[in-house]
Amino acid sequence: MSAAEHWQVQGREAELYERHLVPAVTALWATDLVERTGVRPGERVLDVACGTGVVTRAALERVGSEGSVRGLDINPAMLAVARAKSPGVDFVRGSALMLPFDDAAFDIVLCQLGLQFFPNRAAALAQMRRVLTGDGRLGLSVYGPIEDNPGTLALAQALDHHLGTGASQTKRAEHVLAYATLVDKLVRDAGFRDITITTETKLVRFASTAEWVSIQLTATPLASLLAERLGRPGVTERITASVVEALARYEVDGALEFPQEAHVVVARAA
Repeated sequence: MSAAEHWQVQGREAELYERHLVPAVTALWATDLVERTGVRPGERVLDVACGTGVVTRAALERVGSEGSVRGLDINPAMLAVARAKSPGVDFVRGSALMLPFDDAAFDIVLCQLGLQFFPNRAAALAQMRRVLTGDGRLGLSVYGPIEDNPGTLALAQALDHHLGTGASQTKRAEHVLAYATLVDKLVRDAGFRDITITTETKLVRFASTAEWVSIQLTATPLASLLAERLGRPGVTERITASVVEALARYEVDGALEFPQEAHVVVARAA
């Protein structure tokens, strides 16, 4: 299994992800995605790769009592947190490559920061189009180049330096769809039309660089994938020191504030 195929967390990691990364990072992008896709009252929405449900919750606020939102993810730990946060929502465990829903079952399909991890992106997009109505809308986002995301770049370089080449594979996999032209081709080849791609930058903020590194090493797949190496004496401290040095220019009044770039796609089913 390659790092680009699955972005998986286990057990406690999902709870920490919801507690620390959702409010600081993914909630910002969730609001943006729902607004750009134009989710309206009464619509039927599917959130693919829903994780702990931040996009699901944002969409639910928009559709109201006349609409509906369902979430799908392959990760049981993430779904457990999502269900606890939104007990009235139908969260389904399943693969984006074979969506367990009828044709034309939804007015909108959303997928935030998930497409890059699917082992067959073309198949996933074809499935999203299949479950959309004829005039249904797709809204998805993917991170831009790692070079334009300084926090991720600094951490990736520190991991490779202190743990060996390849240790950063999972972090770098977040950026495999870095270029808007590549994303446009994938969406267009899947049969979508009226495609618009907006490259957006948001500032994410944490109390300190050390806190951000700690969250990355405990609330993401790195916690499980690198557990043995991170457990060696002094390793975490050395990684943290390297990232602190690399991100010194992004410290603001003692806190960490750095730009994060993503491509946000809105399209219609043909």
